[in-house]
Amino acid sequence: MPRLEQYNWIFAIGTLFAMLDAYNNGANDVANSWATSVSSRSVSYRQAMILGTIFEMVGAIAVGARTADTIKNGIIPTSAFRGDAGVQMLAFTCALAAASSWVMWCTRHSAHVSSTYSLVSAVAGVGVATVGASQVQWGWNHGKGLGAIFAGLGMAPAISAAFGAIIFMLIKLIVHVRANPTRWAVWTSPFFFLVAATICTLSIVYKGSPSLGLAKKPKTYIVAVTMGTGAGVCLLSALFFVPYVHAKVIKKDYTLRWYHVFLGPLLFKRPAPVDADKAAVPNYNVVQEDEEAEQPNVENYEAKLDIGSPAITPATPFTLVNGERPSGDKQTLGSESQELSYKERMAQNEAKFHAKLRQKRGPLGWAMRTLHENPMGPGQIYEIKNMKTLAKRIPAMIVCGALYGVNYDIHAAQSGVHGTPEGDRMAAVYAHAPKYSNEVEHTYSFIQVLTACTASFAHGANDIGNSVGPWAVIYSAWSSGDAAKSKAPVPVWQLAVLSGMISIGLITYGYNIMKVMGNKITYHSPSRGCSMEMGAALTVLIFSQYSLPVSTSMCITGATVGVGLCNGTWRAVNWQRIGLLGLAWIMTIPIAGTLGGVSMGVLLNTPHFSS
Repeated sequence: MPRLEQYNWIFAIGTLFAMLDAYNNGANDVANSWATSVSSRSVSYRQAMILGTIFEMVGAIAVGARTADTIKNGIIPTSAFRGDAGVQMLAFTCALAAASSWVMWCTRHSAHVSSTYSLVSAVAGVGVATVGASQVQWGWNHGKGLGAIFAGLGMAPAISAAFGAIIFMLIKLIVHVRANPTRWAVWTSPFFFLVAATICTLSIVYKGSPSLGLAKKPKTYIVAVTMGTGAGVCLLSALFFVPYVHAKVIKKDYTLRWYHVFLGPLLFKRPAPVDADKAAVPNYNVVQEDEEAEQPNVENYEAKLDIGSPAITPATPFTLVNGERPSGDKQTLGSESQELSYKERMAQNEAKFHAKLRQKRGPLGWAMRTLHENPMGPGQIYEIKNMKTLAKRIPAMIVCGALYGVNYDIHAAQSGVHGTPEGDRMAAVYAHAPKYSNEVEHTYSFIQVLTACTASFAHGANDIGNSVGPWAVIYSAWSSGDAAKSKAPVPVWQLAVLSGMISIGLITYGYNIMKVMGNKITYHSPSRGCSMEMGAALTVLIFSQYSLPVSTSMCITGATVGVGLCNGTWRAVNWQRIGLLGLAWIMTIPIAGTLGGVSMGVLLNTPHFSS
């Protein structure tokens, strides 16, 4: 059949919302995954952006096509559309619109939700509006129905919590409780390289990308390749990583550079510096206090970067008289005689950060200064003065939208502002977590880079199906002129485009979720962080191999709680944050489903004229 030219508008809108859904996936779910690494200070925020982009795309393109089939065909059977390609295109377009709108609203308000369950719920709602509740696969449906998918709502966090706790307890018993934990950390590190490399290889080889045909290979071949790759990485880490980290944390050779890793065993003979006792590894302890003695001037500064709204002066210490600020109040920001409200303290903290950005060189500094120096004036937007101002602000807004997230101070925002209720609550949580030596944590910071990349690879393999499944249905129906077949292949270019959008979402807007995750659940450190990420990666890959979409965010959250409980007390976990997360997850199901069903019902039954 010919291409459905009359439905070009549906295809265009569906493509737009598929890309928006992938963008929100990166800003919400992927940001949550990398929050663990950034919280542990194993990687910087910019390093997380680079590594996340690479491994998300590799995971999505290599093994992402299989998971797409579940969302595409397991919830609404293609036979229910009775061959009407137009209705099928509209149904999945509405599902993408509902899911992406809900996730974007939540991301804007720093409410972490599951993009997987948003899309699944929206598809179910659309199915009810389109073909009736009887046609929606509510049960198990051979592991592809809603029953199987929503079973992961409880299973995934519990399983990942168990995996994370087991791995961390292994590290704790082998390393942390030893008399000389640093040496134990160095010499046992190849084992964790073995585990991470084996999991990553297994996800590709065992029932991996259909285009590679690796699933058809004999089991002996799969086992040999998987274990061989893991053993090879383990051997390389023993030959190169162990000597390098030995010289760095045991000999305290502060003159060591990254390229010295290639010297391998020769580093054992490298003499330590004479003043090695003065060397120090990075500090991995979470610090809530402001480390700067001086505070930049933030007077009359725009506290929020709100596109299209007038400038907002940040909150500063002042005394309210009858609900108004006295005109003669000249108190400084550092005055301890005045007490700030919670919102005022948060606004002041944000204003300080924005003031630092204004002092930067380059595009972002220029953009922040432009917005600060050109506030919107009184009156409507069509006033000549405001239109001229807006012409100056629009380019700056675009630059800030692209670069603000990369320069965001995640550590300052993530642990809770000191002196606020959130900061006091997190200080109480941190007090119940043992602090291990920085030398040991520094060793695991290298391992966490690998575990973080493995977790990101697992996310790309699993969650790309959220967006590419419906989009593949829309594209197949539009290009062929017929309702998509149940086994319609997912083009690789679609996987590449949407994985790119996931990466863009992580880079530009991921900070909005990352700042409320990680250290706001429990105390983080590299040894804890790699346990969390490995536990989550194991869970995601297990679910992915059975073609069950599972929320990566739920997995990493479950693993975080599991590791937090290994501190020996439930008080080491911020249960208020966990309660808010659980509420957001539960509310996602009815809200996303209702949005999808209502939008589909309205559009499907809109009066129209036939030609």
